[in-house]
Amino acid sequence: MKRMILSAMVAAGVIAGAGVAVSGEAEDKAIKARQAVMQLYSFNLGKLGAMVKGEMEYDAAQAKLAADNLVKAASIGQDAMWPEGTAMEDAGMEGKTWAKKAAWTTYPEVANKHKALQEAAAKMADAAGGGVDAIKAAIGGVGGSCKGCHENFRAPKK
Repeated sequence: MKRMILSAMVAAGVIAGAGVAVSGEAEDKAIKARQAVMQLYSFNLGKLGAMVKGEMEYDAAQAKLAADNLVKAASIGQDAMWPEGTAMEDAGMEGKTWAKKAAWTTYPEVANKHKALQEAAAKMADAAGGGVDAIKAAIGGVGGSCKGCHENFRAPKK
């Protein structure tokens, strides 16, 4: 009887441990997914910024593609990428993320910031094919929406 109880306890411990490992893996994947979305923003906004700065020749088709990509990236459903417990202040998250706990504790403020990005990206998509001056007029809205989140919800990378 003792052996059966001990075996059951060991099995339960193994199963519980496996659950923790899967949970940790899921959290890591969620963080990587949201960082990948941020890289998509950065890549496409970087192309538009380079055109504005004269570092890259203006190309209407490429500008429109980058702006459309911003719209698409901003429309990706991200709820699963932001599970509770994945803020930089949470146990085991140090060095994995720069997302501050405020993204969760002040919700829906972060959702409002994301909506501002979606709206600014849509304006950029409308303007991007219209020349460098049109991009200049719209890029501040996109950059401002990014800054709004980063100032409040993301710590500087170390």
